[in-house]
Amino acid sequence: MRWNFLRRKKLWSSVGQRSGAESSKLGFSRAPLEGVRIIQPAGSGKKKELCKEMDLEGYSHIWLIVTFIVGFFAVRMGVGIWASRKVTNAADYIVAGRRLPIYMVGASVMATWFAAETLLGASSTAYQYGFQGVVFDPFGAAACLFLSAFFFTRLMRRARYLTVVDFFERRYGKGMTILASMAQLLTYFVWTGAQIVAAGTIVVALFPDVPLEVGMALVTIWVVGYTMLGGMLADTMLDFIQMFFTAGGVTLIFVFLLIQVGGWEGLTAINETLNNPKPFTLLPDMTEGGAGYLGYFKATGWIYWMAAWMAIGLGSVPTQDLFQRSMSARNESTAVWGTYLAGVLYLVFGVMSPLIGIMMYKLDPNVVNFDGILVMAALNYVPPVLVALFMAALASALMSTADSSLLAGASVVTQNLFPLFGKKLDYASEVKWTRIMVAVNGTIGIAIAVSAAVIYELGVVAWSILLVGLFTPFAFGMYWKKANQYGAMAAFIGGFAAWAIGILIAYNIGIGGDSTLLVCEGDTDCAFWDATYIASLPAFLTSIAMMVIVSLATQKQDAPKPITDVDGQPMDTNPVNYLGLIPIKDALRKLRPEELDQ
Repeated sequence: MRWNFLRRKKLWSSVGQRSGAESSKLGFSRAPLEGVRIIQPAGSGKKKELCKEMDLEGYSHIWLIVTFIVGFFAVRMGVGIWASRKVTNAADYIVAGRRLPIYMVGASVMATWFAAETLLGASSTAYQYGFQGVVFDPFGAAACLFLSAFFFTRLMRRARYLTVVDFFERRYGKGMTILASMAQLLTYFVWTGAQIVAAGTIVVALFPDVPLEVGMALVTIWVVGYTMLGGMLADTMLDFIQMFFTAGGVTLIFVFLLIQVGGWEGLTAINETLNNPKPFTLLPDMTEGGAGYLGYFKATGWIYWMAAWMAIGLGSVPTQDLFQRSMSARNESTAVWGTYLAGVLYLVFGVMSPLIGIMMYKLDPNVVNFDGILVMAALNYVPPVLVALFMAALASALMSTADSSLLAGASVVTQNLFPLFGKKLDYASEVKWTRIMVAVNGTIGIAIAVSAAVIYELGVVAWSILLVGLFTPFAFGMYWKKANQYGAMAAFIGGFAAWAIGILIAYNIGIGGDSTLLVCEGDTDCAFWDATYIASLPAFLTSIAMMVIVSLATQKQDAPKPITDVDGQPMDTNPVNYLGLIPIKDALRKLRPEELDQ
């Protein structure tokens, strides 16, 4: 999951959809499952809220969990050491020498995105809102992978770029390169920090006497260590291994719960979750007695719903962690079909997490700590050995996302920002400085993690920048010949400005309906989150308008540049030749000798 979006507190009573008695029935003041309690690490009140996690202190098989986690960590470091011996240049380190087969590409993309937030966040949100709450992820995230494979992946691999910012640099110029780099770096700094916090809370859950900051530091040192050594080759190999454990773990929990609710018939018969009487619908329910979309009605509900699809569905398209894996593929067909494969895997296994949340509501509608739904399901319904394996896979999933984030940010710095400011590097220096920047990014990530009170808010800002600021220049730059740098910069700045203004309007006045502050009954955290996503749709439309208007108005002052590959050679501008319609047979055959270095 790209982010654990919905940390909301609204009940149906908040939007006037249920009587007082019914609202009481669905209230939050419930006891957790027997033997499970919430811990709150020392720190500020906000930090306590962010770091809620399951306390496993009383779990009799905790030693088994620790053993599995230590084993997973040792394997990661061992693979990093082995992969370091295979690295000879920046292409080896950043895109694994462009040698990855289809199954490695698919597994790596899926494992990187299938982070602990996908598991924990989607199950807890679905417990409250059903499928409506997880439009963002896994449904929007899977849509992003399919869209990327069909419209963008083939050209990016053909161009042999090392970073997604390479496209902005060659298509637009220096100004847009700086903006795109800053947006990518902000995103990955925050994303790394979020993974560090989550991993640190697992350490605290296993060892309650260990301070959260110490747990975060230990995890950071380990992740930075093997990422510095092995780069993308280590990442993809570990992703491939981890995918089986994570997907297998969530499948086992799903199967055990499916048995508990009476099989498929029992699952499909579930007719409500905590805040939604139609748990399996993705569409807003504007009928009388319905839940709207996450408590919003009229135009606001539809705007929020569309924004939910776009937040990851479009916002995560122009990202380094996605295209870094596509660009590591051994040829165009492998890149395209590997991404398609990742989309299928992500949708199949990703939907299990919200289904677990829905089934958990049927089994126990009295849960207080929604963030612990998945872990609670494992502890209560899965044998100890499988619980240990799943918890280790959960920790490994966090590390997989963290190492991808570290490498993505480091690659942008050395490949795009250093040359921009006159620092030219030879092959050996590129690898050395990329490794150094992995460590720097890890340091910044843990600094953000220690200041966890702002992580969620910064995360919203970071991903919204990519949606309202970068997607339009990326898509129009690839498919519209008249797109120029002035238009791209106007789209970035205009989209971001419209988004900021839109948040204020949605928060205080409302866009197409009630204000978010009114619907959230004065809960500022809930209102801010909702306003952020509701405002992203008009901001995205503003970005498109600015791109078109400014580009057309400045064709003489800023002549559009052609799309060029990594060597500066113009590329075929016929869209048909870089859509994801390439035959899959090219992804399965052996490479010809002339293809080995492409």
